[in-house]
Amino acid sequence: QVQLVESGGGLVQAGGSLRLSCAASGSGFTINAMGWYRQAPGKQRDMVATITSGGATDYADSVKGRFTISRDNAKNTVYLQMNSLKPEDTAVYYCNARGAFWNFWGQGTQVTVSS
Repeated sequence: QVQLVESGGGLVQAGGSLRLSCAASGSGFTINAMGWYRQAPGKQRDMVATITSGGATDYADSVKGRFTISRDNAKNTVYLQMNSLKPEDTAVYYCNARGAFWNFWGQGTQVTVSS
């Protein structure tokens, strides 16, 4: 079992910045990739950014150039630096970690961007 604990969400004005963190804990697991997904009310959960253990990254087109995902493999922690935030970035952000045969989600953290 892998536990994911997220932090860093909150309320920010448009144009502002937030940094999300997600720490994975447990025993006997190898994480292949971690990432952030978000879900706005009434919408599906979409990928925001992912990063592999080797450092390869992928971003949704809507956040490219504004968000940066990074990872500390030694701490099993993934970060999402969000700059130039827009009201349409408002959503619950979920951390995800996956291995070869498993996939776990965090509890989610609310990000609200006011106009």
